[in-house]
Amino acid sequence: MRFQNKTVLVTGGNSGIGFATAKLLIEQGARVAITGRDPGKLDHALTELGPNAIGMVADLNDADALERVAQKIKDEFGSLDAVFANAGISGPTPLGGTTAQAFETITRTNITAVFLTVQAALPLMHEGSAIVLNGSVMRGEGMAGTAAYSASKGAVTAMAKVFASELAPRGIRVNTVIPGATRTAIWTRGARAGKTIDDAENAFAPRIPIGRLADPEETARAVLFLASDDSAGITAAEIVVDGGLTGAPSGAPMLRAPR
Repeated sequence: MRFQNKTVLVTGGNSGIGFATAKLLIEQGARVAITGRDPGKLDHALTELGPNAIGMVADLNDADALERVAQKIKDEFGSLDAVFANAGISGPTPLGGTTAQAFETITRTNITAVFLTVQAALPLMHEGSAIVLNGSVMRGEGMAGTAAYSASKGAVTAMAKVFASELAPRGIRVNTVIPGATRTAIWTRGARAGKTIDDAENAFAPRIPIGRLADPEETARAVLFLASDDSAGITAAEIVVDGGLTGAPSGAPMLRAPR
């Protein structure tokens, strides 16, 4: 097993891609610490993950909360072999209809909190450790009404490269996973409340060359590769898990020539 006797932090590990990643890590022998903001969801996730997981309710926008997370991990695990900075939020931020608070809530969670997460975890990491950030294809899609989210994911891409430069002398690798549309609960919240994941798939699948949304486990497998010794020679790189959306958009079902 690739993560036998290794310890990993997964922020936002109580649902979606974070939960799928935590589950696969444990199946590969890891001990995993997860964070979440909802105590009920966190407890449910921990029940599903079993005894090799610990959980902490934490608002990652609070630097003190992150220090408490790091201290608990130190007390329980002693050190960290990998970090998946996964937690993030989305929301509409159209020009002409967005408050400063709404914009900054997204950028603080998706940029500042990611920076502070890595910073808090670093004292627990060692040569050979790995950091994986969660980006998004939205960094380059130019989708109307998503300025804050898209900008924040562009910032994640930029930060990963800076982190990789800074941490190379310490032997710590930093890479990014770039999900496309994925079957998670994000499609049923906020502006999409009342919709289902199947509704999202029906709407988006015609634009995706493989003709469907990705499963969270598909992105999780990319995270495991980047966090494992299998990618020991890789840093400042990205793995895109978007079904060909950005790499081969002309292959989308809606654009294929009839046969």
